[in-house]
Amino acid sequence: MTGQLAESTHSKKLRHIEDLYRYADQCFGPNALDDALGRFDDDALGSILESWFVSLRNQPTTTEADQQRWDTGITFVSSVVGWISRSDASARLHNIEGRLHRLSSLYRQFHVYRRKPVEAVRSLPASTVESLYQIVDPESQTNPFPRERTRWRIYVAFILMLHQGLRRGEVLLLPADTVKSGFDRKANRDRYWLNVQENPYEDAATDPRYSRPGIKTAASYRQIPISEAIVGILDTYTQNFRGRPKHSFLLNSQSNLPLSTEAITKAFAQISSEMPQSALAELKSRTGKDSVTPHDLRHTCAVMRLHQLLEHNNPMDEALQQLRTFFGWAKTSAMPSRYARAVFEDRLATVWNSAFDDRVALLRALPKEH
Repeated sequence: MTGQLAESTHSKKLRHIEDLYRYADQCFGPNALDDALGRFDDDALGSILESWFVSLRNQPTTTEADQQRWDTGITFVSSVVGWISRSDASARLHNIEGRLHRLSSLYRQFHVYRRKPVEAVRSLPASTVESLYQIVDPESQTNPFPRERTRWRIYVAFILMLHQGLRRGEVLLLPADTVKSGFDRKANRDRYWLNVQENPYEDAATDPRYSRPGIKTAASYRQIPISEAIVGILDTYTQNFRGRPKHSFLLNSQSNLPLSTEAITKAFAQISSEMPQSALAELKSRTGKDSVTPHDLRHTCAVMRLHQLLEHNNPMDEALQQLRTFFGWAKTSAMPSRYARAVFEDRLATVWNSAFDDRVALLRALPKEH
């Protein structure tokens, strides 16, 4: 059931299954679920599943995670019975499998959490992006962070999410030597890229962060190009502001620990509070939001990347496939199509020139001495 999943997704599903076992033990006695599966007792399994569903549904608030927990439990029970049935050709087992299949089909109609209608993905308005550039510039007078190291740390995170489309967790996994290079003989120049993957120098099990970042799915492991302009920014940060911590992660906290997801979220809340009222008003009008989150930068990057591909006369299907590869979406993900709609509604293009990664506003004058 979980063989093709990324380690983080695999671990999440195992936790959901463990939750089902724990509930069955508490309400029906020790080893209740294994006993019901071992006896092929569809009545007992039905009671356990129905009771578990009610406990999930009757929480004060239910989330999509509760729905995922329920779906994982149902799939697990059905899969175990199916595996055992296929290994035993007796008519009795096949008959029980049929009864459990009907039971499973019935319970799959249950919904712990009612999903809201999928909303259109929207990039950040032009005024919001311009304000963000002005605020997070390490030399900006409006930058809310007093320490120079903090300013550069947040600036690097901002650039990687907005220009490379990285998820917050992906940024936090990058090692200090994340940039790789090779000479392109055809173009007669160096090419740069970074690998989106688990940090090869660290053991995820010993990561000291409370919310350990991880790669979302197997499709998220990828290699993406990076411009010389951004390579220069990363080099300035690592050489002058990262310090010499004992870990290998690119983003280092003030206390020389790997930067946490909570720290980035808090930083963007603070940045949002510094935005001009006019920019916040347009943000609210266009997106319904009152502040900017790290994932908004990834949305904006995707819209602009697709906009560029279409501007260069790439057919839509080819452009969406390139987008899927760049952003690490699975083959079955509907995300590329949602961004296609966003492109046609977008008003952000006036902020960018044709060389997306080399936009002049990105390259503020860097300090000559540090």
